[in-house]
Amino acid sequence: MPAPSLTVAVAQPATVPHDLVANVRAHVAAVRTAAVVVGARLLVLPEMSLTGYELDADAVDPGHPVLDPLVDACRATGVVALAGAPVREGGLEHLAVLLVDGTGTRVAYRKTFLGEDEAERFSPGDGARVVAVDGWAVGLAICKDTGEPRHTARLAEAGVDLYAAGVVDAPDEEDVRRARTLAVAAALRVPVAVASAAGPATTYPLTRGGSTVHAADGRLLARAGRRPGEVVGATLVRPVRPVRP
Repeated sequence: MPAPSLTVAVAQPATVPHDLVANVRAHVAAVRTAAVVVGARLLVLPEMSLTGYELDADAVDPGHPVLDPLVDACRATGVVALAGAPVREGGLEHLAVLLVDGTGTRVAYRKTFLGEDEAERFSPGDGARVVAVDGWAVGLAICKDTGEPRHTARLAEAGVDLYAAGVVDAPDEEDVRRARTLAVAAALRVPVAVASAAGPATTYPLTRGGSTVHAADGRLLARAGRRPGEVVGATLVRPVRPVRP
């Protein structure tokens, strides 16, 4: 039976461009804060959180020992982390969500809808994906996916209990992010957790921060400020899925 509730945290770690070792340390700190301060079981992190939003960043090997401290932190705390990274598979490169838990790291989702600059290097993924956390069906998205009704519709068909997205936004995109978040919550009738990068990136002089957790009815349950390093969260009650005819 799925757990009746799930505590979810969203984090916006301070990232160092191209420095995977430093960024793993920041992720470990976020995992520990999510566990101790929020009591989280699931931690959502921004797009390309392990490298910073650097479109020339080296691909991250999910099996590389550099990620072991993050796996160890997840094992020690019981947190499942959804981190962002570029990956290379079968000769193609993708922007991905890496699922990290006490057993290791794996690619859980590849971004479907790419930005114009991203498409110069990366290939689109093969569609929406859902992962299970304590019996909850968690639909995954990365940034531009959140504004694509086709992506949301695929997750609706799959049946989800929670929508989790990692994004990178400019400070003046706050209204766009809020509108997309509320539209997803209304379409899927599930809570929405969005981890938004904070601090500078090469592509953005400054990113927005303001990571949020919204209830299925659109109510704001938790919100971070604009500073890197913040972690916030909320305990969610599993929504009742409509019965399909």
